[in-house]
Amino acid sequence: MNLDTLAPRIGEWLRGSGAESDVVVSTRLRLARNLVGYPFTNRANLRQKAEVESRLCQAILALEHHRLTYVSVANLNSLDRQLLVERHLISRELSSAIEGPRGVAFDERESISLMVNEEDHLRLQILRSGLDLESAWQAADRIDDLLDQQLEFAFSDEFGYLTACPTNVGTGLRASVMLHLPGLTMTKQIEKAFKALQKINLVVRGLYGEGSRALGDFFQISNQVTLGKSEAAFLADIREATTELISFERMARNTLCREAKQMIHDRVARALGTLQSAAVMTSEEALELLSAVRLGVHLRLIPDLSPVVVNELSIQSQPAHVQKLVGNALSGEERNAARAKFLRNRLRDIEAH
Repeated sequence: MNLDTLAPRIGEWLRGSGAESDVVVSTRLRLARNLVGYPFTNRANLRQKAEVESRLCQAILALEHHRLTYVSVANLNSLDRQLLVERHLISRELSSAIEGPRGVAFDERESISLMVNEEDHLRLQILRSGLDLESAWQAADRIDDLLDQQLEFAFSDEFGYLTACPTNVGTGLRASVMLHLPGLTMTKQIEKAFKALQKINLVVRGLYGEGSRALGDFFQISNQVTLGKSEAAFLADIREATTELISFERMARNTLCREAKQMIHDRVARALGTLQSAAVMTSEEALELLSAVRLGVHLRLIPDLSPVVVNELSIQSQPAHVQKLVGNALSGEERNAARAKFLRNRLRDIEAH
């Protein structure tokens, strides 16, 4: 597959069409599974990894009613691997921290991603726009059942599904919701909210999951352990916490609009103006500015810009996407100039229409 075709478009999970999409960017469900008879990925040799990849690839491509494309990550160059990371189709670990045979299968809508030979033999991922835990779980459970008919997964009657990391033992389920929380950040309530999450065994991560830092007021919350409760119970915990955060974020935005409207309007206008005129821009700066613009769109301070476009620009301004859109590899300085030019032109085209 030519991955260059991915860069100009975005996956369905970024369409902004899901529930609560003013605050919730996306929902992700991930199941960790391992094959019986093989060491975990970090203990397997190259021959064993190749056998695992072959068996899983065959089973994945045989899934009924799912048109999936399989890509060997081991055979990709660093730019293509980074592109898949930026699109949340693979983890940073699968991209560079793991060696040997490994790959990913995904559908055209980028709502399904199956990583092979990551930390576990199989990481099944479902992505949805907005808050949509139920639909995501139904899709993940259905694919898991289909694969279970072809493969034997490592399972203990006492502990549940066996995984490389003890925190994933049990259901193997990690449910996460990506939230945009500029209101809580600006009103300095964000740390208080996150401390409350920690008390109920939920963890806060950055834009690209574990080990990544928060950028542009985007945060992911997920369950910290997968043992001791049913999948339904874990999902209920995430749903309840997310609902509360949505409420707090909207109250914070309302407070800002009521008590600091001019400041908010100035922040949004400055962000949009910088995006429309800057000559150079880092990916971090672009995301911070687009975060302010996204807030302005949802507060109806920028009537001519849609949330879908802002989501699209947030992905396309990332390093690998910029190089793919330009058509060749660029140095850091060249990327910063190309990114700024791309954002200027894109926003001017939108304004012209």
